[in-house]
Amino acid sequence: MGRRRISIAESAVRDLEDLRDWYLAQSAPEVGDRLVREIVQRLEQLAEFPDSGRAVPEFDTPWLRELVHPPFRIVYRVDGARVRVVRVWRSERLMVSPPDGIG
Repeated sequence: MGRRRISIAESAVRDLEDLRDWYLAQSAPEVGDRLVREIVQRLEQLAEFPDSGRAVPEFDTPWLRELVHPPFRIVYRVDGARVRVVRVWRSERLMVSPPDGIG
C-alpha cells in the first residue's frame, strides 16, 4: 500500500502533554522532553510499517495495535491509508474501554 499518513488523536496529545508535565513536576523536564521526542520518532516507523506493533493484548482486534517504548505503550489503529495514534500510556496500565470508541 505504500507510505501511510500518521495522525495523532487529541487523547494521545493530552497523554504526551501529561507525560511532559509529570516530569516537569519531578524537576526533570529534560527527561520528559527526551521521552516525547523518542515516542514521536517511534511513530515514524508506522508510516512504512503499520503492522510492526503487536495487537493490543487486552483485545482481539487486528486493527488496534501498539508499539512498546518502555515504559510506555503507544496504542494506534490502522485505517487503510492512515495510522491514528490514540493513546500513549505507561506500559503497566491496561486498556479497559471497548475498542469501538477508540480513535
